[in-house]
Amino acid sequence: MQQGFVARRADATPHAAALIEGLRDIGYSLETAISDIVDNSITAGARRIQILTETYSEEPFIAIVDDGTGMTEDELVAAMRPGSRNPLDARDKVDLGRFGLGLKSASFSQCRKLTVVTSIDGIMSAAVWDLDEVANRNEWSVQLLDDLDTIPCTDQLGNTGTLVLWEKLDRLSGGHKLNAAKRAEVINQRLTETERHLRLVFHRFLEGSKPIKIHLNGRQLRPLDPFARKNSATISDPEEVIALPQGDVEIQSFTIPHHKQMSNLDWDDLGGPEGHLKSQGFYLYRGERLILHGTWFGLCRQSELTKLSRVRIDISNSMDSDWKIDVKKSSAQLPPTVRDRLRKVIERIQDGSKRTYRKRGQKLVDHNRLPLWHRIQADGQIRYRPNIDHPIFTEYAEELPEHLRRGFFNCIGVVGASLPVETLHADMAAVAEDVVADRVDEDTLTQAVQATLSVLLAAKKELKDIVALMKDVDPFRTAWSDTQRIIDAIIEAKRSK
Repeated sequence: MQQGFVARRADATPHAAALIEGLRDIGYSLETAISDIVDNSITAGARRIQILTETYSEEPFIAIVDDGTGMTEDELVAAMRPGSRNPLDARDKVDLGRFGLGLKSASFSQCRKLTVVTSIDGIMSAAVWDLDEVANRNEWSVQLLDDLDTIPCTDQLGNTGTLVLWEKLDRLSGGHKLNAAKRAEVINQRLTETERHLRLVFHRFLEGSKPIKIHLNGRQLRPLDPFARKNSATISDPEEVIALPQGDVEIQSFTIPHHKQMSNLDWDDLGGPEGHLKSQGFYLYRGERLILHGTWFGLCRQSELTKLSRVRIDISNSMDSDWKIDVKKSSAQLPPTVRDRLRKVIERIQDGSKRTYRKRGQKLVDHNRLPLWHRIQADGQIRYRPNIDHPIFTEYAEELPEHLRRGFFNCIGVVGASLPVETLHADMAAVAEDVVADRVDEDTLTQAVQATLSVLLAAKKELKDIVALMKDVDPFRTAWSDTQRIIDAIIEAKRSK
C-alpha cells in the first residue's frame, strides 16, 4: 500500500530553551560527565589531561584542559552543536565518541554555563553555551568570544589543546547555593568519588606503554586495574575470541587473589565503596575504555563464593548498536549471539573463584591437620562440630577427675551446638573479609601450643612438619608470630634439659 502524497510541510524545529533543558536530564553523574569530556580529549590525541576545580569561591567552576589537537573556530562551532555527528557513521578505531552529544549533554547535566576554549597552532577560539541566555532568547545560537582574558584556566592551554569550563554549577550545590563552605564540601566529596571512577574507567590508558597522564588538581591519578594483574596470585585464563560480523569480541577471565594475599589497602581499593560482592562479573571495554562493570548480565547471581571472579570483554566502536551502548557510555545490553558463550565462561571462572575460597577453608577443617572444628556434611546439611579429640581438649580432660570429664565434654558440645549460624551468614554475605577469629591471650595460646606440640612430638613427627601443620590451623594461624615464639621457647627448654 503506497503512502499518501505529501500535501504540505510544517516547521517542527524544537524550541531551543525546552530541548536544551531536556538534555540536562539524560542521567549523567559527575563522574560519568567528566569521563565523557576525557573521552573527547583522548580521541583528540591528548597525552596530558588536567582536571582543575575551584570549589570555595562565590563562582565555583570545574575545568578540563588537554594538550590534544585543538580545533579551528568552524570546528569548534560544529562541536558545540547538539547532535554534531551521526552515530551510524564509520569512525576511527580510537574514537571514543558516538552521538556527538557527549560534550553538551555531559556539561549541561552539571552546569548552566559551558565555555570551550581551543587552541590550534597558537590561534585560540572560544564559544559559550549559557542556558540562561538560551532561555531568554529561545535561539540555537552559541556565543563566540574574542576577549579570553577573564576566562579561568586559559593560562593552562598550550600551543595546541582544548579547555572545557563548567560554571554555574547548579546541579552540584547539594542544596547549599548560599553556603559556600557546605557547597564546597558537597562538590569535593563528589570529586573524590570521581577520582576513583576515572582511575578505573581509564586504567588501560593510564598504564599503557605510552601512558596518558590525568591530573586532578595537580595530583596524578594512578591506574586501578580491576583484575590485579600485577599480583602474582591472580589467576588468568587464556583469551578467547568470538568472531562476529561487526567485529571480534575478546574475552578473558580472571580470579583475583583472596584478601589474605594482598594488603588491606589494595584489597579495599580494588573493591571500592560497594565492596567485592558488587565488583564481581563482567567488565565491558570499548576501545580499551571501561563502559560497564560489576554485572553478570542476568546470567547468574552475585554471591560471596564467586566475588573473586571477573571477566574482561573487549569490543570495538563498530559494535555500539549491537551492545546498545548509551549516550553516557555507562550501560550496555548483551547481544544474543554472545550470551551462550558467556554462560559457559561463567561456569568455568566461577569454579575457579569457589576453589580459591574452598581450598583455604578446607585447610581449617582437614582431619589430618588437627583442626579444632570438624566439617560434617550429611543429609543435605553442613554442620560444624568441635573436635573433642584435639590435644587441647584431651590433655586437659586427662588432668580432670573422672567424674568431671563428662561435664567438660558436654560443655564443648553445647558450644558447638550454639554456633551463631544466622549471624555468621549475614556477616559473611555483607563483609566476609571483616569476619576474623577472636584473639587469644598469651596464657591460653601457650597452653594450646604446649598441648598440640606434646602430642605431635610424641607421635614422632618432624618439627618442620609440625610447624607446617600448625601454621594452617587456628588459633595458631591467626597468631603465628606469637605461636612461633612459644614453639621456639618450648624446643629450647627441652634441649637445655
